[in-house]
Amino acid sequence: MPYSNYTLKRVKEEFNLEIVENRDLFSETEEIEASDYLKTTLNYNIPLALAISTEKARSELIVSNVLLEVKKYLNDEVSLFSGINFDVDKNRDLNGFCDYILSRSPEQFYLSSPVAAIAEAKNEQITSGLGQCIAEMIASEIFNEREGNTVDKIYGAVTSGNTWKFLEYRKGTACIDRSEYYIANVNKIIGIFVKMLRQETLGDPQKTF
Repeated sequence: MPYSNYTLKRVKEEFNLEIVENRDLFSETEEIEASDYLKTTLNYNIPLALAISTEKARSELIVSNVLLEVKKYLNDEVSLFSGINFDVDKNRDLNGFCDYILSRSPEQFYLSSPVAAIAEAKNEQITSGLGQCIAEMIASEIFNEREGNTVDKIYGAVTSGNTWKFLEYRKGTACIDRSEYYIANVNKIIGIFVKMLRQETLGDPQKTF
């Protein structure tokens, strides 16, 4: 069963999760100024993506450009995967393709240390992607434990391209940020992703971006 078949209700019941919906996770996160390249690209792409109004258009014209900006900002010390097959545990239905995964490893030829899963909203409904995103976050935790990677928290995002909702997962508890963020304030979105990835390297005092 692909990750996209998970609803929020189903993932909560099957993995006996605690779902926290009223926590403010990222409102205090510092914004990071987008590059002139990203600003120019989004100024052109956003109206086109919203006019086409398909998941594929929003993914190619908006989402991928934002995530590439994060990768560039962190000097390519993180890796970005799009449409990757992520079969972790077929017996528990944690298998299938992920829209995007960010890893704290710079290795781009294979996935190592996944730290953030990004799921695209179906029919522009953010809630439709929450179950999928949490399932991918659980799979990421299992993957890291098997590989011996020390990752304290797994992060996630559900996006329609225009709207972004962020999540945090740790040991059976999934927190859904009570706020939503919009592409009009892309500086905030970039800042949140950078914070996610930087937090997961704090265990090594020599590791900086």
